[in-house]
This record gives sequence, C-alpha cells and structure tokens, in this order.
Amino acid sequence: MACAYRIARHIAMQRGGWDDDDTDGYLHIMGGESERLGSLADHGEAVIARRRHYGEFFGLAPLPESFGLVVGNCQAESLRLVIASDALPAIRVPAVHELTVDDARRLHELLARASFLVVQPIRDDYRGLPLGTAQLRASLPTAARVVTVPAVRFAGLHPFQAVLRLPAFPEDPPLVDYHDVRTVAQAAGTPVPAELPPAVVHAIADASVAELRRRETLGIDIAASDLFAPVVEDLARTVNHPGNALFLPLGERLVAALGAPGRVVDPGRPILAGVRAPLESWVVDAWNLDAAPRPDWTVAGETLSTADVREAHLAYYAERPALLAAVVARMEPLLRTWAAAA
Repeated sequence: MACAYRIARHIAMQRGGWDDDDTDGYLHIMGGESERLGSLADHGEAVIARRRHYGEFFGLAPLPESFGLVVGNCQAESLRLVIASDALPAIRVPAVHELTVDDARRLHELLARASFLVVQPIRDDYRGLPLGTAQLRASLPTAARVVTVPAVRFAGLHPFQAVLRLPAFPEDPPLVDYHDVRTVAQAAGTPVPAELPPAVVHAIADASVAELRRRETLGIDIAASDLFAPVVEDLARTVNHPGNALFLPLGERLVAALGAPGRVVDPGRPILAGVRAPLESWVVDAWNLDAAPRPDWTVAGETLSTADVREAHLAYYAERPALLAAVVARMEPLLRTWAAAA
C-alpha cells in the first residue's frame, strides 16, 4: 500500500527483514508504489486532495517564517509529526518515492529557504530526479542544519514477513504489500513450519538490528538500533513500519541533534498505523509481550482476514511463476531459516 495519504551460526536469514539488494542503506521503495502513483494524474480529485494535504509544500497555504523539512519514505512524515511544534516548525512533504519532476523542483525551492533538513540516506538521482541526500543538502542555505536518520526495519515482531523491491516485477502483491515466508514456501511446494521457537524469533530480531547497525555506520547522524530493547508490541506495525515506541525516542534524539528549542510531540494516536500485520500468539510468547495476539491484518481500520490474504497471494504467485521464482530467490535465506526450524 502506498504511503500517499492515506542466529545461531547454523541459521541463515534475510538480514532480519531487510530487502537484501545490496543498496547499503540507500533508500529504495517497492516499484508498485510508483506504478500506482503514475495513474494519479488521471484522477483530478485525487490530485486536488493530494495538493491540499500538502498545502504548504504546494504553496496553497502560507509557509512559517522559519521551517524545516523531513525527507524520506513513509517514516519521514512520522518523524515530522513528533518533532514539529511552534518552536520547531516542519512542513509536510510527500514521501520521496511519490515525488514528480515538478515536486522535486518545488522541494529544492523550499530547501533554499529551510532552516533545517532531516533526511534518510537516498542515493543520487533517485528515480531519475535530484533527490539524493547530497543533492538535497546542496540546496540548503549555508547556516541550515542537517541531520541524517536511518530507514528502519525490524523483524522481531513479524519474523515471517518480507517487503521486497523486485525491479523486473513492479506490481505489489494483492491486498497487502508484504510477502509471508510460509505462503511463499507453500506456493513453491516446499512448506515450512507455521511458527518458530523463541530462540529463532530472537535470532531473526537480532539480525535485523545488526543490519540496521551496519547501515548506521555508513554516515548516519542519529542511531536507532539501540531502541529495540526491550521488545514491546508498539515497536512495529509491520516489518518496515515502526510504531510510537520507536518514533518518540528517535524524535527526542532528532530535536536534540538539531539544537532546537523544541521538544518531542506525542500526537496522542498510533503513528504509521494504517496497516497492521498480524501479531501471532507464538511471537507474543517469544517476547512475553503484554499484548493480546491479533490473528488478522488491519488495513485502514478494517479487519482483513489472514486466510483471505494467503489465498490471494497463492493465486498471485500461481499466475506469475517467474515472479515466484524471483521472490523465492530473494527470500532464500529466510526460507532456509524457517525450514531448519522444522
């Protein structure tokens, strides 16, 4: 779903939920999101609604006298929510994978007036546009402050889940944009267990934190890898959508790094919660969570049956054998981890 509004030595794994594409921490988004966005121009009402939603960005609302920008994937807007205040204004910016040529031009116009930039690592000329971290930084005034933050993934609460970028197959899976290793294994004819023992759950979590820590060594100003202990239910909604338990302390670090008079702001509601993956009972037990299991998905406030998702994904894979082969190849380490737990 697009962000627009709306191991023990013998265990091999897919770096704990990270898309193992050797991008070294540079931001890549699932191709299907940009595919869907490409049709947005064909729907006038959607365009108007988008421009209103980002009113300050598009010049439909006055800009604060002094303001900053937070640029990156869906997590960037969540960070903006927790750092923006009267003392530290930050205007809403579309997620970087949604930006058009005109949007990129407007972003650089705003950067030339901004007092600070919070940004995830983004490779130069991302999607053919000047949206790389270094390119954005170059448009800032000399006195502007810049803080880099990581894009976060954590697999400890969803050790069965992967979000993949497959350039040859830009469409996303139906219903939810996440691959379940058990469904993939079933589609490939190599079933794996339905659940994992606690030690393997912990090992997958450790691997995702280790991968985040590795990426933080590539020039990130603010670390997040130490914020995943203790593990609580509010740390993550999905493998790539953190929750308030991550965003609020990370926001505190951001405000401090900016040297600003502001303070972290609790929005009083769950952040980045439009899609919630199941919280399975064996995961609850593995972490001794003070939370009830949730067997099904929640999407835009509506319950979506896990069984319906599984059947839709099985049909999706069956109709696309080449895509299934690509998914199996990308998820092979995680598939082996699950198979070894049988």
